[in-house]
Amino acid sequence: MLGKLGAKGIVGVLLLIGGLGVVAWQQPIVAAGIGLVVVGFVLIAWGLISGLMSSFGLGGMMGGGGGGFE
Repeated sequence: MLGKLGAKGIVGVLLLIGGLGVVAWQQPIVAAGIGLVVVGFVLIAWGLISGLMSSFGLGGMMGGGGGGFE
């Protein structure tokens, strides 16, 4: 998975976690809310991308699409 992210993606994830850690250090409830928003954005993006890929016949490439082994 880390190979698919690339260097910029890994730095982005580290900055996201670091920023969330700084917020959690001061306001844990606010950090929990920000975490939920980030997870929501990730799930929305995942759904949009997997829907787009399945429309091109590539639905099995994102994982979690069901269907079992082919």
